[in-house]
Amino acid sequence: MKSRRLLFSLAAVLSLALLIPAGGFGAAYPEPGRSIRLVVPFAPGGNVDIISRAISNELGQTLGAPFVVDNRGGAGGAIGSDIVAKAPPDGYTTLMVSASHVINPSMVKKLPYDTVKAFAAVSMVSDVPTVLVAHPSVQAKTLKELIAFAKANPNKLNMGTSGIGTVGHLSGELLKSMAQIKIEVVHYKGAGPALIDLLGGHVQLQFVSMPAAMQHIKSGKLRAIAMTGAKRSPAAPDIVTMQEAGMPGFLVSTGFGLFVPAGTPRPIIDKLHDAVVKTLKIPDVKKRLAEQGADPVGSSPEEYEAFVRSEITKWLKVVKEAGIQPI
Repeated sequence: MKSRRLLFSLAAVLSLALLIPAGGFGAAYPEPGRSIRLVVPFAPGGNVDIISRAISNELGQTLGAPFVVDNRGGAGGAIGSDIVAKAPPDGYTTLMVSASHVINPSMVKKLPYDTVKAFAAVSMVSDVPTVLVAHPSVQAKTLKELIAFAKANPNKLNMGTSGIGTVGHLSGELLKSMAQIKIEVVHYKGAGPALIDLLGGHVQLQFVSMPAAMQHIKSGKLRAIAMTGAKRSPAAPDIVTMQEAGMPGFLVSTGFGLFVPAGTPRPIIDKLHDAVVKTLKIPDVKKRLAEQGADPVGSSPEEYEAFVRSEITKWLKVVKEAGIQPI
Protein backbone atom coordinates (compact mmCIF):
# COMPACT_ATOMS: atom_id res chain seq x y z
CA MET A 1 0.00 0.00 0.00
CA LYS A 2 2.84 2.38 0.91
CA SER A 3 4.64 1.52 -2.33
CA ARG A 4 1.52 2.36 -4.34
CA ARG A 5 1.19 5.72 -2.55
CA LEU A 6 4.85 6.46 -3.16
CA LEU A 7 4.52 5.66 -6.85
CA PHE A 8 1.43 7.88 -7.07
CA SER A 9 3.27 10.78 -5.36
CA LEU A 10 6.25 10.42 -7.68
CA ALA A 11 3.95 10.38 -10.68
CA ALA A 12 2.22 13.56 -9.47
CA VAL A 13 5.55 15.34 -8.97
CA LEU A 14 6.72 14.26 -12.41
CA SER A 15 3.49 15.48 -14.00
CA LEU A 16 3.86 18.87 -12.26
CA ALA A 17 7.47 19.11 -13.37
CA LEU A 18 6.43 18.62 -16.98
CA LEU A 19 4.06 21.60 -16.69
CA ILE A 20 6.77 23.93 -15.38
CA PRO A 21 8.81 25.74 -18.05
CA ALA A 22 12.50 24.84 -18.24
CA GLY A 23 13.50 28.12 -16.62
CA GLY A 24 11.32 27.50 -13.55
CA PHE A 25 8.24 29.31 -12.26
CA GLY A 26 7.57 32.55 -14.11
CA ALA A 27 9.80 31.67 -17.10
CA ALA A 28 6.79 31.66 -19.43
CA TYR A 29 5.62 35.05 -18.16
CA PRO A 30 4.15 36.93 -19.89
CA GLU A 31 2.21 34.45 -22.00
CA PRO A 32 1.93 35.30 -25.71
CA GLY A 33 -1.20 37.26 -26.49
CA ARG A 34 -1.96 38.30 -22.92
CA SER A 35 -2.05 41.90 -21.76
CA ILE A 36 -1.22 43.28 -18.33
CA ARG A 37 -3.68 45.44 -16.46
CA LEU A 38 -2.19 48.56 -14.88
CA VAL A 39 -4.68 49.82 -12.32
CA VAL A 40 -4.44 53.55 -11.65
CA PRO A 41 -6.48 54.24 -8.49
CA PHE A 42 -7.27 57.81 -9.54
CA ALA A 43 -9.21 59.55 -12.29
CA PRO A 44 -7.65 60.26 -15.70
CA GLY A 45 -5.54 63.39 -15.91
CA GLY A 46 -4.03 63.26 -12.43
CA ASN A 47 -0.34 62.80 -11.64
CA VAL A 48 -0.53 59.02 -11.20
CA ASP A 49 -2.38 58.67 -14.49
CA ILE A 50 0.11 60.90 -16.31
CA ILE A 51 3.13 59.01 -14.97
CA SER A 52 1.50 55.65 -15.79
CA ARG A 53 0.76 56.63 -19.37
CA ALA A 54 4.23 58.13 -19.77
CA ILE A 55 5.82 54.70 -19.32
CA SER A 56 3.09 52.12 -20.09
CA ASN A 57 3.68 51.77 -23.84
CA GLU A 58 7.46 51.31 -23.62
CA LEU A 59 7.10 49.17 -20.50
CA GLY A 60 4.86 46.81 -22.46
CA GLN A 61 7.32 46.68 -25.35
CA THR A 62 10.20 45.97 -22.99
CA LEU A 63 8.36 43.17 -21.20
CA GLY A 64 6.73 41.76 -24.34
CA ALA A 65 3.09 42.28 -23.34
CA PRO A 66 0.91 45.40 -23.66
CA PHE A 67 0.03 47.32 -20.49
CA VAL A 68 -3.57 48.51 -20.41
CA VAL A 69 -4.20 51.45 -18.06
CA ASP A 70 -7.39 50.99 -16.04
CA ASN A 71 -8.49 54.06 -14.03
CA ARG A 72 -10.38 53.06 -10.88
CA GLY A 73 -10.55 56.23 -8.81
CA GLY A 74 -12.21 56.89 -5.47
CA ALA A 75 -11.57 56.94 -1.71
CA GLY A 76 -8.11 58.44 -2.03
CA GLY A 77 -6.87 55.53 -4.10
CA ALA A 78 -8.30 52.82 -1.85
CA ILE A 79 -10.88 51.52 -4.35
CA GLY A 80 -8.39 50.78 -7.10
CA SER A 81 -5.85 49.42 -4.65
CA ASP A 82 -8.43 47.04 -3.21
CA ILE A 83 -9.11 45.66 -6.69
CA VAL A 84 -5.45 44.75 -7.04
CA ALA A 85 -5.20 43.41 -3.49
CA LYS A 86 -7.90 40.87 -4.33
CA ALA A 87 -6.67 40.02 -7.85
CA PRO A 88 -4.96 36.70 -8.73
CA PRO A 89 -1.22 36.90 -7.97
CA ASP A 90 -0.21 35.95 -11.50
CA GLY A 91 1.48 39.13 -12.72
CA TYR A 92 -1.36 40.21 -14.99
CA THR A 93 -2.78 42.82 -12.60
CA THR A 94 -0.46 45.61 -11.42
CA LEU A 95 -0.94 48.81 -9.44
CA MET A 96 0.62 52.25 -9.76
CA VAL A 97 0.46 54.31 -6.56
CA SER A 98 1.53 57.67 -5.23
CA ALA A 99 2.22 59.05 -1.74
CA SER A 100 -1.43 58.52 -0.76
CA HIS A 101 -0.68 54.78 -0.61
CA VAL A 102 1.56 55.25 2.44
CA ILE A 103 -0.51 58.09 3.93
CA ASN A 104 -3.87 56.29 3.84
CA PRO A 105 -3.07 53.93 6.76
CA SER A 106 -2.81 56.98 9.04
CA MET A 107 -5.80 58.85 7.58
CA VAL A 108 -8.35 56.07 7.00
CA LYS A 109 -9.68 54.09 9.96
CA LYS A 110 -10.68 50.95 8.07
CA LEU A 111 -8.94 50.28 4.79
CA PRO A 112 -10.31 47.18 3.01
CA TYR A 113 -6.76 45.78 2.80
CA ASP A 114 -3.50 45.71 4.73
CA THR A 115 -1.20 48.14 2.94
CA VAL A 116 1.92 46.12 3.79
CA LYS A 117 0.64 42.55 3.58
CA ALA A 118 -1.73 42.80 0.58
CA PHE A 119 0.88 43.84 -1.97
CA ALA A 120 4.32 42.88 -3.21
CA ALA A 121 6.63 45.74 -4.19
CA VAL A 122 8.13 45.83 -7.68
CA SER A 123 9.89 49.21 -7.84
CA MET A 124 9.58 52.89 -7.15
CA VAL A 125 9.23 54.21 -10.68
CA SER A 126 9.74 57.94 -10.21
CA ASP A 127 9.66 60.75 -7.70
CA VAL A 128 8.25 64.23 -8.21
CA PRO A 129 10.13 66.64 -5.94
CA THR A 130 8.21 68.91 -3.60
CA VAL A 131 9.49 72.32 -2.60
CA LEU A 132 8.64 74.60 0.30
CA VAL A 133 7.91 78.01 -1.19
CA ALA A 134 7.16 81.36 0.40
CA HIS A 135 5.47 84.53 -0.79
CA PRO A 136 8.06 87.33 -1.36
CA SER A 137 6.48 89.29 1.50
CA VAL A 138 8.00 86.76 3.93
CA GLN A 139 11.29 88.21 5.15
CA ALA A 140 12.98 84.84 5.64
CA LYS A 141 15.13 83.65 2.74
CA THR A 142 16.42 80.41 4.27
CA LEU A 143 14.91 77.61 6.33
CA LYS A 144 16.80 78.69 9.45
CA GLU A 145 15.52 82.25 9.06
CA LEU A 146 11.98 80.98 8.50
CA ILE A 147 12.06 78.84 11.64
CA ALA A 148 13.51 81.71 13.66
CA PHE A 149 10.76 84.05 12.43
CA ALA A 150 8.03 81.49 13.18
CA LYS A 151 9.35 80.97 16.71
CA ALA A 152 9.43 84.70 17.34
CA ASN A 153 5.97 85.14 15.80
CA PRO A 154 3.78 82.13 16.68
CA ASN A 155 0.85 81.56 14.28
CA LYS A 156 1.64 84.69 12.28
CA LEU A 157 2.48 82.66 9.18
CA ASN A 158 -0.26 80.84 7.25
CA MET A 159 0.44 77.71 5.23
CA GLY A 160 -1.89 76.66 2.42
CA THR A 161 -2.48 72.99 1.61
CA SER A 162 -4.32 71.04 -1.07
CA GLY A 163 -6.50 69.37 1.57
CA ILE A 164 -6.45 67.44 4.83
CA GLY A 165 -4.18 64.40 4.72
CA THR A 166 -2.42 65.36 1.50
CA VAL A 167 1.35 65.34 1.07
CA GLY A 168 1.43 69.13 1.29
CA HIS A 169 -0.57 69.14 4.51
CA LEU A 170 1.45 66.44 6.26
CA SER A 171 4.73 68.00 5.07
CA GLY A 172 3.66 71.14 6.89
CA GLU A 173 2.78 69.19 10.01
CA LEU A 174 6.15 67.44 9.85
CA LEU A 175 7.88 70.81 9.63
CA LYS A 176 5.91 72.14 12.60
CA SER A 177 6.75 69.05 14.64
CA MET A 178 10.45 68.87 13.85
CA ALA A 179 11.07 72.61 14.14
CA GLN A 180 8.74 73.05 17.13
CA ILE A 181 7.01 76.02 15.58
CA LYS A 182 3.40 77.19 15.34
CA ILE A 183 2.00 77.97 11.89
CA GLU A 184 -1.66 78.27 10.92
CA VAL A 185 -2.68 75.69 8.35
CA VAL A 186 -5.32 76.64 5.78
CA HIS A 187 -6.88 73.82 3.73
CA TYR A 188 -8.08 74.25 0.16
CA LYS A 189 -9.88 71.96 -2.27
CA GLY A 190 -6.82 71.16 -4.31
CA ALA A 191 -3.28 72.42 -4.84
CA GLY A 192 -4.38 74.89 -7.52
CA PRO A 193 -6.64 77.07 -5.35
CA ALA A 194 -4.02 77.04 -2.59
CA LEU A 195 -1.34 78.17 -5.03
CA ILE A 196 -3.54 81.00 -6.31
CA ASP A 197 -3.97 82.35 -2.77
CA LEU A 198 -0.26 81.94 -2.12
CA LEU A 199 0.58 84.00 -5.21
CA GLY A 200 -1.92 86.61 -4.01
CA GLY A 201 -0.30 86.78 -0.59
CA HIS A 202 -3.38 85.51 1.27
CA VAL A 203 -1.23 82.70 2.69
CA GLN A 204 2.55 82.86 3.02
CA LEU A 205 3.80 79.28 2.69
CA GLN A 206 3.04 76.07 0.82
CA PHE A 207 4.65 72.74 -0.01
CA VAL A 208 4.17 72.52 -3.79
CA SER A 209 5.19 69.98 -6.43
CA MET A 210 8.18 71.14 -8.46
CA PRO A 211 6.36 71.33 -11.83
CA ALA A 212 3.68 73.61 -10.37
CA ALA A 213 6.16 75.85 -8.56
CA MET A 214 9.07 76.29 -10.99
CA GLN A 215 7.62 78.97 -13.28
CA HIS A 216 6.66 81.10 -10.28
CA ILE A 217 10.06 80.62 -8.64
CA LYS A 218 11.84 81.66 -11.86
CA SER A 219 9.62 84.73 -12.24
CA GLY A 220 10.25 85.80 -8.65
CA LYS A 221 6.59 85.51 -7.66
CA LEU A 222 7.55 82.83 -5.13
CA ARG A 223 10.72 82.17 -3.16
CA ALA A 224 12.05 78.62 -2.87
CA ILE A 225 13.10 77.76 0.67
CA ALA A 226 14.13 74.10 0.30
CA MET A 227 13.37 70.82 -1.44
CA THR A 228 11.93 67.88 0.50
CA GLY A 229 13.79 65.07 -1.30
CA ALA A 230 16.92 63.17 -0.35
CA LYS A 231 18.92 65.05 -3.00
CA ARG A 232 18.60 68.16 -5.11
CA SER A 233 16.47 67.97 -8.21
CA PRO A 234 18.25 68.03 -11.59
CA ALA A 235 15.53 70.47 -12.68
CA ALA A 236 16.53 72.92 -9.94
CA PRO A 237 20.06 72.15 -8.71
CA ASP A 238 20.38 75.50 -6.94
CA ILE A 239 17.59 74.75 -4.47
CA VAL A 240 18.93 73.08 -1.32
CA THR A 241 17.23 70.15 0.40
CA MET A 242 15.58 70.48 3.79
CA GLN A 243 18.37 68.33 5.24
CA GLU A 244 21.07 70.55 3.73
CA ALA A 245 19.22 73.58 5.06
CA GLY A 246 19.61 72.37 8.63
CA MET A 247 16.84 69.86 9.25
CA PRO A 248 18.37 66.34 9.31
CA GLY A 249 15.81 63.59 8.82
CA PHE A 250 13.27 65.75 7.00
CA LEU A 251 12.44 63.72 3.93
CA VAL A 252 9.16 63.71 2.01
CA SER A 253 8.70 61.73 -1.17
CA THR A 254 5.80 61.78 -3.59
CA GLY A 255 7.12 58.55 -5.07
CA PHE A 256 5.15 56.75 -7.75
CA GLY A 257 5.61 53.01 -7.49
CA LEU A 258 4.52 49.69 -8.97
CA PHE A 259 2.95 46.85 -6.98
CA VAL A 260 1.46 43.44 -7.65
CA PRO A 261 -0.80 41.34 -5.40
CA ALA A 262 0.92 39.58 -2.49
CA GLY A 263 1.88 36.03 -3.35
CA THR A 264 3.03 36.83 -6.88
CA PRO A 265 5.99 34.51 -7.66
CA ARG A 266 9.38 36.18 -7.32
CA PRO A 267 10.47 35.37 -10.91
CA ILE A 268 7.48 37.38 -12.17
CA ILE A 269 8.31 40.29 -9.85
CA ASP A 270 11.91 40.19 -11.09
CA LYS A 271 10.79 40.31 -14.73
CA LEU A 272 8.54 43.28 -14.02
CA HIS A 273 11.32 45.03 -12.09
CA ASP A 274 13.86 44.49 -14.85
CA ALA A 275 11.38 45.85 -17.39
CA VAL A 276 10.81 48.97 -15.27
CA VAL A 277 14.56 49.63 -14.95
CA LYS A 278 15.15 49.17 -18.68
CA THR A 279 12.15 51.34 -19.57
CA LEU A 280 13.34 54.21 -17.37
CA LYS A 281 16.58 54.33 -19.39
CA ILE A 282 14.76 54.90 -22.69
CA PRO A 283 15.41 58.52 -23.81
CA ASP A 284 11.79 59.23 -24.79
CA VAL A 285 10.55 57.97 -21.42
CA LYS A 286 13.13 60.04 -19.55
CA LYS A 287 12.05 63.08 -21.56
CA ARG A 288 8.35 62.55 -20.83
CA LEU A 289 9.02 62.13 -17.11
CA ALA A 290 11.22 65.23 -17.07
CA GLU A 291 8.39 67.22 -18.65
CA GLN A 292 6.29 66.26 -15.62
CA GLY A 293 9.07 67.21 -13.22
CA ALA A 294 9.58 63.54 -12.33
CA ASP A 295 12.94 61.95 -11.56
CA PRO A 296 13.32 58.27 -12.64
CA VAL A 297 14.17 55.91 -9.77
CA GLY A 298 13.98 52.17 -10.52
CA SER A 299 14.64 50.88 -6.99
CA SER A 300 14.77 47.19 -6.13
CA PRO A 301 11.71 45.43 -4.65
CA GLU A 302 13.46 45.26 -1.28
CA GLU A 303 14.36 48.95 -1.31
CA TYR A 304 10.83 49.94 -2.24
CA GLU A 305 9.26 47.70 0.40
CA ALA A 306 11.54 49.16 3.08
CA PHE A 307 10.62 52.66 1.90
CA VAL A 308 6.89 51.90 2.13
CA ARG A 309 7.19 50.54 5.66
CA SER A 310 9.24 53.52 6.86
CA GLU A 311 6.84 56.02 5.25
CA ILE A 312 3.79 54.41 6.87
CA THR A 313 5.50 54.58 10.27
CA LYS A 314 6.53 58.21 9.73
CA TRP A 315 3.08 59.44 8.71
CA LEU A 316 1.35 57.56 11.51
CA LYS A 317 3.55 59.47 13.95
CA VAL A 318 3.01 62.83 12.21
CA VAL A 319 -0.77 62.43 12.13
CA LYS A 320 -0.90 61.39 15.79
CA GLU A 321 1.30 64.27 16.96
CA ALA A 322 -0.75 66.74 14.91
CA GLY A 323 -3.96 65.51 16.49
CA ILE A 324 -5.53 64.73 13.10
CA GLN A 325 -8.50 62.39 13.37
CA PRO A 326 -8.62 59.60 10.75
CA ILE A 327 -11.89 59.34 8.83
